[in-house]
Amino acid sequence: MNVKKLTGLIVIALVVFFIVTNPGGASGAVNGIGNWLYGVGQSVTTFFSNLAPS
Repeated sequence: MNVKKLTGLIVIALVVFFIVTNPGGASGAVNGIGNWLYGVGQSVTTFFSNLAPS
């Protein structure tokens, strides 16, 4: 088994462990990531909208 595959399996195992042991914290983390991605999307959209001539 190569190192890259082993690292991936360890990361997946840690994520599953985090979800099982602290589901409230895991959902909060996913919610935070989703909100961040939404904000990034809005910012990029605003940037390109402001580049277009009125």
